[in-house]
Amino acid sequence: MADVRITETGFDPLAELARFNAAHRSAGGIVSFLGQVREESGDVEALELRQYAAMTLPGMTALAQMTERRWPLIGLLLLHRYGVMHPGDPIVLVAAAARHRRDAFEAADFAMDHLKSESWFWKREKTAGGWRWVEPRSGDHADLARWRA
Repeated sequence: MADVRITETGFDPLAELARFNAAHRSAGGIVSFLGQVREESGDVEALELRQYAAMTLPGMTALAQMTERRWPLIGLLLLHRYGVMHPGDPIVLVAAAARHRRDAFEAADFAMDHLKSESWFWKREKTAGGWRWVEPRSGDHADLARWRA
């Protein structure tokens, strides 16, 4: 049921959501989240996500399966980009389709919390001062801990 993909090339979030929505017309609710490279006062010139394909796709597939076991979903999309991106570029798109909205909201939130904190990507930002590695914030770990309670 889940559509799990990683890509080095950009993707069109509107086209992806239109395709997802069309495939899940029986859903009573579809929730989506789009993560993009942010502009932080113009400081970030680029963002690079590195990944190891032998871990990334199987890890994301396992996350999708775990998400589908927790909520009665009609469809799930996990689409993540890697490589060098610039402010405004989409990074990640998560969409969950369910009979009822609450299941869709919670499933999308759960998947994003895992992608943000326990991901198979290594992230670094380029600013005027050069490249620096970025680790998950303490708030990201706190978000993830909600699902273990």
